[in-house]
Amino acid sequence: MSLKDQIALVDSYGLNFTAEAKTPEVPMPFQGDYTQEDFAQQIVDTFNEANIPADRVWLQSFLPDDIFYWLKTSPAFGVQAVYLDERADLTATGYDEAVASLPGLAAKGVKIIAPSIWQLVAPDNATGTIVPSSYAIAAKAAGLEIITWSFERSGPLENGGGYYYTGVNNLVNNDGDEFTVIDVVAQQVGATKIFADWAATVTYYANCFGLA
Repeated sequence: MSLKDQIALVDSYGLNFTAEAKTPEVPMPFQGDYTQEDFAQQIVDTFNEANIPADRVWLQSFLPDDIFYWLKTSPAFGVQAVYLDERADLTATGYDEAVASLPGLAAKGVKIIAPSIWQLVAPDNATGTIVPSSYAIAAKAAGLEIITWSFERSGPLENGGGYYYTGVNNLVNNDGDEFTVIDVVAQQVGATKIFADWAATVTYYANCFGLA
């Protein structure tokens, strides 16, 4: 299915869009002259050609250059562009560097930051509870909207939950602990949106608390 076809399908249900500019698996420029900027622009053009208002579209990318390109050339889309942040996974110092960079990203016009779940939570060993991380605190202080990914990728949580619960694995030992983490992310961190591979859990939580 092409992006054009996907837009038509989603629009037919009256839903909004979270299109991600996937990192290319081939060297860019592709075939000599198709650049990464061309790719980012083509996504915007496709939404414009379908007459989809920019405020219904949350473009996403792990490549900072894509985010900055949209902010510069298509600010109506750029204001809702989602900076998918995997820097904490790339180097030993990536987490601390990401935290330190958040005020600068906000100053450059980034409005929405989206790290993985584990970057937003931390253990409070004195109380044995899960609390907002230094990343979450810094993002809120910088005025950034927070989105996170992804629940329902970890399987049974009896052994700590794996990657998405990094840092709090010692406090996770049963499937109900997913709701504990969701609650911290929603109520204390203040994430406005949560990606999940199976929507029922976060939808149930949101319905219980009257969250949109």
